[in-house]
Amino acid sequence: MRGRVAGLVLALDVLAVSAHASLIPVIDQAQPGMQLGGVTVTGLGSGATSSWSIVVLLTLLSFIPSILLCMTPLLRLLIVFHFLRQALGVQTTPSNQTLIGLALILTVFIMQPVGQTIFKDSIQPMQENKIDATEAVKRATPTVRNFMLRYVREKDVALFVELSKEPRPKNPDDLSLRVVVPAYITSELAAGFQIGAVLFLPFLVIDMVVASITTSIGMMQLPPVIISTPLKLLIFVMVDGWHLLIGSLLRSF
Repeated sequence: MRGRVAGLVLALDVLAVSAHASLIPVIDQAQPGMQLGGVTVTGLGSGATSSWSIVVLLTLLSFIPSILLCMTPLLRLLIVFHFLRQALGVQTTPSNQTLIGLALILTVFIMQPVGQTIFKDSIQPMQENKIDATEAVKRATPTVRNFMLRYVREKDVALFVELSKEPRPKNPDDLSLRVVVPAYITSELAAGFQIGAVLFLPFLVIDMVVASITTSIGMMQLPPVIISTPLKLLIFVMVDGWHLLIGSLLRSF
């Protein structure tokens, strides 16, 4: 279990580490007394590279919340849950903490195969001292990229390839994370709003029917939402809405 969690954490940290991976070889070649980024490097021993690798990795842990939103299904899940709460007409139930916790658990469930692959290909060899941290990140990057490419829209990828001025790729493996990550975020936003719109429609119909009935019988002083909200909750519970919603979301991945 610890290995799976470690693999998932590395999957979330791939983008940030890839952006800073060039720092480790530079530090490795630095000489005592050399100025490096405004800091004088002194007393570098044989274990200096490993120590700096650990420092860089620990520093980049602060990027994990952003990477969690940008490179996992968490964004789509949160958008759909927000639309559901708005459609039901309940503003604070379930609470934000409950929805975020549920989305995180579902994200771990969906990303578990990715974490297992990364643990097998990257974490295990690094723990056995067969590869260093930089090589582990390089091995993990294709796994994360392939996961995101399964859910990106072609037009979003084409947009960011054009904006990045990169050469047209011959196959998906030639795409860099610079292109894949923003394309994935855009595609997930579109998917989340599409699911949310479809989810909103039946509850909107209930609101319109209740409003029409209350207006036609002259109940002007009673807001329609007071009647429609219990009806929507009752229907949602009767059809086992959480089971249907979570099942549909997981099947979409």
